[in-house]
Amino acid sequence: MPRTGRVVLPDYPHHVVQRGHNRQVVFAEPADYRYYLETLAEFKAALGVRVYAFCLMTNHVHLLLAPATQAGLGQLMKRLAGRQTRYLNRAEGRRGTLWESRYKSSPVQTDGYLLACIRYIELNPVRARMVATPEQYLWSSFQRWEEPNPYPWLDPPPCAIAGGDEEERAVKRYRDFVCDSIPAGEWERIREAVQRGQLTGNAHFMNEVERITGKRIEQRGPGRPKREK
Repeated sequence: MPRTGRVVLPDYPHHVVQRGHNRQVVFAEPADYRYYLETLAEFKAALGVRVYAFCLMTNHVHLLLAPATQAGLGQLMKRLAGRQTRYLNRAEGRRGTLWESRYKSSPVQTDGYLLACIRYIELNPVRARMVATPEQYLWSSFQRWEEPNPYPWLDPPPCAIAGGDEEERAVKRYRDFVCDSIPAGEWERIREAVQRGQLTGNAHFMNEVERITGKRIEQRGPGRPKREK
C-alpha cells in the first residue's frame, strides 16, 4: 500500500515524532541529548523553523515545530537525523542507520489544541514513570520555566501561556494547566493523530486545511473491525 502523503502547512505547528531504528536507544549519555539540542537550535535558526516544545526520550523524540516553508520541516528533520547519526557512529565506532526511515507528523490546530499537545509532549517522561513531575526531567521544554532557562532559543507558542498577565502569573497558570487532570481521550487523540499523519484538531480545522491544501484530510479510525466468527 502506498504511503499517505505528508501534510505540511507553513507557519502552522506540527507535532513530530521520530523513533530509533527498531526502537534502539538513541540517547545513552547526557552528551547525546546536549548534542541533539545544540543541533536543533542551530538548524531551526538557519531554516526559519520555530520550536515550541520538545521532549527527548531514550529511544525517540517529540517536537512541536512550525516551519516557515513547506520544505522546512523535512529539511530540519533530515539534518537533525543525519548529524546525530554521524555523531553516534563516530563515538561508538559503528556504521548504519540510527532512526526509523520516516518520521511521523501531525499539523496542530492552534486554538484549543496547541496547549494540549505541548502538555502531551512535556508529560511523556511522567507517563513513562521516569520522573514524578515534568520539572524533574532535564531533556524537555518544560525546563524553560526554570531559572536560569537552559533553552532560551525556544519560541513562545502562539497561545495563552503568556496571555496578558504578568509573566510570573502566566507561568503559574501554565504549570497548573500541565498538572491539571487530563480530559478523557485527550492523550489517545493526540497520539493517534501523529501516528496516522492526521490532523490534531476539530472539524473547523479540517475545513481550514482543506481550503489551504485543496484536499480533505479525514480523521480515520484505527482500522476495520474484526469480523465476528
